[in-house]
Amino acid sequence: MDTLYASAMNNYLNGYNHHTVQSPFDPTHLNCQNFYPPMDCQEPSPVYGDGSEPVYGDGSEPVYGDGSDNQDPSPSTITVDGDGSDSQDNYDSVLKFLTQMLMEEDDLQEKPCMLKECLVLQVEAAEKSLYDVLVNNPPADSTDYSIGTASGVSSIGNCGYNRKRSPNREEERETKMATISDPESDQPEPYDEDLLLYDHEPEQFTSTELAKKMNESSKRGRPRGKKNAITQEIVVDLRDLLTQCAQSITNNNPSSVCELLTKIKQHCTPSGDSTERLAYYFVKAIEARLAGTGAEVYRASNLKKISAAQILKAYHSYLMACPFHRMSNILANGSIVKLSRGADRLHIIDFGILYGFQWPCFIKKLSMRPGGPPMLQITGIDLPQPGYRPAERVQETGKRLAKYCKRFNVPFKFTGIAKKWDEIKIDELNIDRTELTVVNSVNRLHNILDETVIESSPRDTVLQLIRQINPDMFVLGILNGTHNAPFLLNRFREALFHFSTLFDMFDNTAARDSKERLLYEQEVFGREVMNVVACEGTTRVERPEAYKQWQSRNVRAGFKQVPLYRDKVEEVKSKVRSHYHKDFLVDEDGKWMLQGWKGRVLYACSLWKPA
Repeated sequence: MDTLYASAMNNYLNGYNHHTVQSPFDPTHLNCQNFYPPMDCQEPSPVYGDGSEPVYGDGSEPVYGDGSDNQDPSPSTITVDGDGSDSQDNYDSVLKFLTQMLMEEDDLQEKPCMLKECLVLQVEAAEKSLYDVLVNNPPADSTDYSIGTASGVSSIGNCGYNRKRSPNREEERETKMATISDPESDQPEPYDEDLLLYDHEPEQFTSTELAKKMNESSKRGRPRGKKNAITQEIVVDLRDLLTQCAQSITNNNPSSVCELLTKIKQHCTPSGDSTERLAYYFVKAIEARLAGTGAEVYRASNLKKISAAQILKAYHSYLMACPFHRMSNILANGSIVKLSRGADRLHIIDFGILYGFQWPCFIKKLSMRPGGPPMLQITGIDLPQPGYRPAERVQETGKRLAKYCKRFNVPFKFTGIAKKWDEIKIDELNIDRTELTVVNSVNRLHNILDETVIESSPRDTVLQLIRQINPDMFVLGILNGTHNAPFLLNRFREALFHFSTLFDMFDNTAARDSKERLLYEQEVFGREVMNVVACEGTTRVERPEAYKQWQSRNVRAGFKQVPLYRDKVEEVKSKVRSHYHKDFLVDEDGKWMLQGWKGRVLYACSLWKPA
């Protein structure tokens, strides 16, 4: 375990409890003062009782803070500075929870990131399904298709592009869209109609001349003596050159693609300014697309020797740089706390629980409730992990949360479910109609496939399951994006806008030489760019929608939107205004709380109940 990091983190957190910053990260690099607010609550003394181990998800009796079978936990056992009012979000709990994980769980140094694992498993399953369609059940004109090189790259004759096709909804949709797209911007030339994107590995250039030029360009790389700082004129040109490159791919113009990539690669680097970094990851994705290896590269990134511990440190850096996740949690958790006042039993069903970082603040808040906390049950749902124990990581999350509940004397029960979300049945969720039930899903539903890929939309199937649960509240947080179009050019442009915003945000709130920032950009932003640009069909798992689209989808599924809690929205606005960079925004539209950067909405949260 990286004890130096853990020690620094402890000093850092303790420093904030005493309103003194002792951070392993240099706050002078941030363009905002007091970028992280002092916390109002001291950490209470641990309550371990008799030290008995909790039981997880087997239907046994709940485990209380002292290990007994029945207890009404008293708030008198909790030492609190302040009155426990709603103005406190106790976000230090998340950071201490993360730090404790890094200190106590040595296997995090060996295991890959949980989210990376489950998304890669989706891609692998999709590739296997595609292989079965093409090889075991080839189409009638199978002589036009081939698959089977060791690298996963297919070859079809000597045409400029190569493609593998299998029928799906996305193909039908984009064929229809070809007749209504803007002729000046989105629709390819008539002779290029057959080059639109289908459910297959992306088209592959086989031109010997192009391959030779790209290889030479790669060897030349970035010119020596080039400074990191470049003029605004070149910054604008880089984005324009990338868009031109996508246009040339759509128009099947290999020489133009090669020329543009050569120009772009002279100005891109993963350690430069925001646009240089952006261009670096888009170039990698374009090259993978041209080689037809997008899904393979995306999957292979999970095999790199980057541990969950390293990713979690990088995630901490991201939490310090921007308020998006913290503010979503304030709204979600605060809304659940308000709804559950007076309830003696609370069941939260969390679609996309991952490491459970949303819940330490919530648990700490429940422990301060006048009259004692309710019996808390969490059903943690996530995608299965590779190997023979697909639910292991979800159960590990349950064990961590159980320890945390024991520490704060909150009665707790956990059930872990690891399977494809659209295959979960209502009976697996142990719904008790006498308890308060909340469904929670924050920023994860965009990874579930929609009707453009599979006719019976898995995304709508999940919403129908939630409707069947009939929760007292459905908390929905979404990644707001429009880079899910079937046409490459449309999707590329929107992805360019989206990721430009994210890289610019990081450039203004974190040091350029930060290793944690570089790792987060590489393992989160870079992987997402690779998936959006270089993957197609069921292997493309980054499929965000705009919040207005989610509005319509939820209404169709049988939900009605309920107003946001006004005090929680005002709390979020106040914290962002007081403690973060001036270019972060918090706004409202149609009962949605919106978050973004420099006018572009990146995240949105809303509350729903069955109609």
